[in-house]
Amino acid sequence: MNTSAHAPTPSAAPATPERIFQLGWGFGVTQALVAAIELDLFGAIAAGARDVRAVATAIRASERGTAMLVDAMAAFGLVEKRRDGLALAPDAATFLLRSSPAFMGDFLALHGREIAQRWQSLTECVRTGRPATALDRPSEGIPFWKRLVDGLFPVGFAAAQVVGRELARRHPTGEIRLLDVAAGSGVWGFGAALAEPRVRPTAQDLPETLEHTRAWAQRTKLEGRVGYLPGDLRTVDFGTAAFDAAVLGHICHSEGATHTQRLLQKVARALRPGGTIVIVEFVPDEGRASPPAPLLFALNMLVHTTEGDAFTASQYRTWLEAAGFRDVTSLPAPAPSPLLLATR
Repeated sequence: MNTSAHAPTPSAAPATPERIFQLGWGFGVTQALVAAIELDLFGAIAAGARDVRAVATAIRASERGTAMLVDAMAAFGLVEKRRDGLALAPDAATFLLRSSPAFMGDFLALHGREIAQRWQSLTECVRTGRPATALDRPSEGIPFWKRLVDGLFPVGFAAAQVVGRELARRHPTGEIRLLDVAAGSGVWGFGAALAEPRVRPTAQDLPETLEHTRAWAQRTKLEGRVGYLPGDLRTVDFGTAAFDAAVLGHICHSEGATHTQRLLQKVARALRPGGTIVIVEFVPDEGRASPPAPLLFALNMLVHTTEGDAFTASQYRTWLEAAGFRDVTSLPAPAPSPLLLATR
């Protein structure tokens, strides 16, 4: 007699709240990291503090609170508890030490404080489709960008050097005149120029922002190689066939679909035949289901801009080809997503 038809079906594993719990406590990760940065916990460990008491003394904090914060940083993998005492993980030593040229702390602290506060209105932004603060409007955005712009330099510097090396490969002879659109700190043009001496950046941005760009040109000792193009990127004239390359470093997401397509057409006019465009962006997969960072950043654009979003590689390809670009490709880089490149 066959009894298999009557055998009980193994039940699926019961659902647990663990993943939802972790997502719900995501704010705790940000705030713990910001506290460690503001207290310079990572600097204390790098300077030789090997136990909680020594760290607490160095950062002038309670042992109780320091122990908890050290434990959290260890749980995140940023602090290592070794037999000989506390140590920093390689990424913490690279990006979270104030003495490091790649220090991201100011950038992260701004996000953990000011930007996190605006995210409190996300529910209403989803409901209305309108931002809490429209930072893409210069009248509202300039004060914020002045606080953000300097913190972005170390964040983009490593990827900007990849841009410089790739431009050197694509343009093997002569000067490489590079238009850095909405340059901000100038990191994309300056990083490229430091990686490839033939790169001559022209930084385009609002006059108020170019004050910061000029300061970074001095810090990087590039003053003699940099030109400036002040003005609003939507109205300023980029010229015709004036550049060999152009970089759009994290600007399309705040411009939105319509203005990005107009910007690509404008950049195409500004490039010589054979010129290169580089787009640095948060790029989700084609189904817009992963990875999380670009999709969270799309929500960030909802909170902070009137039309901003994160766009897929196929959207950029369509827009680039419509603007007259060809050979659209991607390039791995130490950035949130691979760089997108195309030829005029």
